[in-house]
Amino acid sequence: MEMPVPSPAHRALEALEGSWIGQEKIHPSPFVPAGAVAIGRVVNRTALDGFAVVQDYEQETNGKVNFRGHGVFRYDLERATYVLHWFDSFGLPPSEYKGTFDERMLRLTAITPQGHARATLDFSHKGHYHYTLEVSPDGEEWFASIEGQYNRQG
Repeated sequence: MEMPVPSPAHRALEALEGSWIGQEKIHPSPFVPAGAVAIGRVVNRTALDGFAVVQDYEQETNGKVNFRGHGVFRYDLERATYVLHWFDSFGLPPSEYKGTFDERMLRLTAITPQGHARATLDFSHKGHYHYTLEVSPDGEEWFASIEGQYNRQG
């Protein structure tokens, strides 16, 4: 029996691979009422023989790590969609984001216990990516939550 091989859609996730660091703007929210500027560190590695990318994330403000997250990105052939399973140190139930990856833009949306969320990762510039997380109580009116500019390390 031959083992399956990752499709071009799976391989698109290779754009995430590597260690990244960047400055983040955290917009005011119930979690951070005054907003903040933070340093984000991301380590992404290919897993499951190329069928997934595993992410470990930490956010630092004022010299202290105050938030951690863990994600598993994959392409779901049956649903023809990209999926991110997200877990974090807020201790809330895991979230499942779904979306598209076209050209150099990964766009994912989720409905979480806090409302709607959409994440955009823009890989238009080699060695850099721009991250935006927006939230909405109803899926109609959106508010910026986090914006980050990351640079590949090494």
